[in-house]
Amino acid sequence: MTLAERPKLDLGLTGYDELFMTDSERQQNKLPRIHDVPLELIDHFPGHPFKVRMDEDMQQLVDSIKERGVLTPITLREKDDGRYELVSGHRRKKACELAGLTTVRADIRNMTRDEAIIYMVESNFQRSQILPSEKAFSYKMRLEAMKRQAGRPSKENSDPVGPNLGTRSNEQLSKEVGDSTSQIKRYIRLTELIPEILEMVDEGKIAFRPAVEISYLTELEQKWLHEAMEYADATPSLAQAIKLKAFSQDKTLGPHVIEALLSEEKPNQREKFSFRADRLRRFIPESVPFNQTEDFVCKALEHYQQFLERQRKDRGDR
Repeated sequence: MTLAERPKLDLGLTGYDELFMTDSERQQNKLPRIHDVPLELIDHFPGHPFKVRMDEDMQQLVDSIKERGVLTPITLREKDDGRYELVSGHRRKKACELAGLTTVRADIRNMTRDEAIIYMVESNFQRSQILPSEKAFSYKMRLEAMKRQAGRPSKENSDPVGPNLGTRSNEQLSKEVGDSTSQIKRYIRLTELIPEILEMVDEGKIAFRPAVEISYLTELEQKWLHEAMEYADATPSLAQAIKLKAFSQDKTLGPHVIEALLSEEKPNQREKFSFRADRLRRFIPESVPFNQTEDFVCKALEHYQQFLERQRKDRGDR
């Protein structure tokens, strides 16, 4: 391939003409305006699905901002009342607050609400770790925004993964994020879970596919299930979750039925270990992808076991 044939890379760098534009010209051309904005004028993005975790990474970000400031400006959308809506950079804003700053460097963009939703989802999907709940609400928000942009106003629909979301939008999003349209629909089903059960999905206590089946239960039935899981210290398998859904659809699901199902012994049932992700991640390099965490931990344990064996051998040789 010759140099001329190579595809050009768009690095998002500011063009020569943009350097000398006024704020009004930038706003007219929907280009970002860079300003130091008071934190007190920045409002939370409505329905923002991504969580700001107070973990070791946050403390490192706070220390970095104290030492070098905000290297990458946050992205804001100007509101009609003169305040600003935070589109991208929720962790950076929180870190600035913790660092004791009163202003933050920001790109102020002229965007519609739907453009802001799409930008917010795309920017947060660059993160290495995304919880199931974050992906679920992100997919739902983005599909609804894409549909409105395409001129198909939303209608009342009891099924959030039905035709109301639009086949074309589903297919377009599938190409962009790499999940199949069926998988996207499954993730959106998670938005029907009560917060207590959705948190268990994020913590890895309930597997993804059983959670999708549980999402078809009514709110009251999900509360019964959550109480039963807490009492029995057990969660339903996929087969049990399918049974729960069937009983719910037949209007025969109640607390006693749920308790009986959870007490069934699952095929190949065995004790499982679970760990909080934030406790493990501080020992794992950032270069290790989230889906390779288990392999990394297993290899680390193997090395530790070899270390213990060498220690025992050394003591035996003395």
